[in-house]
Amino acid sequence: MFSRRCLKWALFTLSLTAVLPLQAATLPAIGQIAEQQARHISTYFPGRMAGSPAELLAAEYINHRFQQMGYQSNLRGFNTRYLYTSKNGKQNWRNISATSVIAARNISTDKENAANKADDQKQIIIMAHFDTYTPQSDEDLDKNLGGLTLQGVDDNAAGVGVMLELAERLKKTPLRYDLRFVALSAEEIGAQGTENYLQRMSTAEKANTLLVINLDNLITGDRLYFNASNQPAAITAKDQALTLARRYGITATTAKSQVTASCKVEKNAFDAAGIPVLSVEASNYALGNKDGCQQRAISKHFPQGTTRHQSPLDNLNYLDKFLPGRITKRTGDTVQILLPLIQALAGAKK
Repeated sequence: MFSRRCLKWALFTLSLTAVLPLQAATLPAIGQIAEQQARHISTYFPGRMAGSPAELLAAEYINHRFQQMGYQSNLRGFNTRYLYTSKNGKQNWRNISATSVIAARNISTDKENAANKADDQKQIIIMAHFDTYTPQSDEDLDKNLGGLTLQGVDDNAAGVGVMLELAERLKKTPLRYDLRFVALSAEEIGAQGTENYLQRMSTAEKANTLLVINLDNLITGDRLYFNASNQPAAITAKDQALTLARRYGITATTAKSQVTASCKVEKNAFDAAGIPVLSVEASNYALGNKDGCQQRAISKHFPQGTTRHQSPLDNLNYLDKFLPGRITKRTGDTVQILLPLIQALAGAKK
């Protein structure tokens, strides 16, 4: 009989070999890697709740992918907790050990960029959380929110897939700034992955972070949005992203005012630290709540106007059936816009 460790390793090995055919000498068309990775993570690692076995397996998989691409990548474990509320109103803290993944390409150690060392302390961060929703009350369980069966395609395997494709296509781009790819856990229990990452950043590192690009909820929403925090670098990046969208014939827009909502807590944390943030998401800010938490118009198949945290809806079968072609289009559109944007922002001058 297999031990738990042997079974874990067998599942991890299977998750790696299942995607090896796509590691070809020439890269596939824009968006294909992102979609494939989104589908892979959703299929092999459902129930990626912070601190769970599925979360750790997903973290190991993402870390391995970055290392295969040649990035300096490591797992970052941290202890945290969340408050659970029972039906009788009693609350208690639940302690967990979560794991994020941090991958870097530093031009100070990149032989191809030896001539660009003057700016080697400045960096751009591309970020996406990979954990799925952790039920935080008996009411959540009764509503079937989160749990072991939640694939989390929209929230947020697609964001991680886009991040992995960007990393693949940027791994040999001549740079003048460092790149960080950050796959966070414990975001679904109050953006604690973001808080942990910020706490570990030095004052100098925060000051030298030119931009954070946060990828989240790219599929379900009616429209693709590029929303900027109230800093010049973020606003410029947003304007450039919308210009690229128009160039490629991609429908994209921005919220008319600054967004501060409970479903945008990771963006708000970086805002509070004074770090420019470009949030990339799919939503619909024209609806009644105007905070983007309602992703689309209410309909028969989306009765709450959102798939967030809902196991029966945020899965491959449901989204492919009721939003046919959407996963392919949104992952492709997002990469199509962000790749030249990041190349322009971080790429070395010729």
